Amino acid sequence: MGGLTLQKRLAADILKVGETRIAMDEEHLEDIKNAITRADIKKMISHGYITVKRTKIKRPELYKKKRKKGYGSRKGRLGAKVTKKERWMNTIRPLRRMLKELRDKGTIDTRTYRKTYYLIKSGAFRNRSHLKVYLKQKGILHEERA
Repeated sequence: MGGLTLQKRLAADILKVGETRIAMDEEHLEDIKNAITRADIKKMISHGYITVKRTKIKRPELYKKKRKKGYGSRKGRLGAKVTKKERWMNTIRPLRRMLKELRDKGTIDTRTYRKTYYLIKSGAFRNRSHLKVYLKQKGILHEERA
C-alpha cells in the first residue's frame, strides 16, 4: 500500500479516527490512489472502498500476567508498599472494635469508653494487647480465668 499516505491521512481526518484504523479495499487501490482531494476521499468512503477498522478488544484481567509482589521484587521503604494511612487504619480499626465490644458487654462504662477512645485516637496504643495491658493496669479489665 505504498503511496497512499496522503489518502490515509485525509480519510483519517474526515472520519475522525487515527491513521492506523483506516482500511482500504485491495481491489480498488488504483481508484483510491487517484483520489487526491477531500471530495474524492469522501466519495471513496461512501462507495465503501475506505472503511474504519474496529478497535482492539481489551483482554480480560484473567489472561494478563500476574505481577510478582514478593519481598525480592519490592523496592523502597515500608511506606512504599503499605502507606502510612493504611498502617494507621490497620492499627486503629481493631482497637476501636475491641473497645466497642467491651462497652457493649458492659465491661467498661461510657465515660471510660470515651477517654480510652481519645487515647486510641492519639496513637497511645500499638495494638490490642497493649490496650489490654493499659486497661488491666487501670483496674478496669480483670484477668479472665478458665
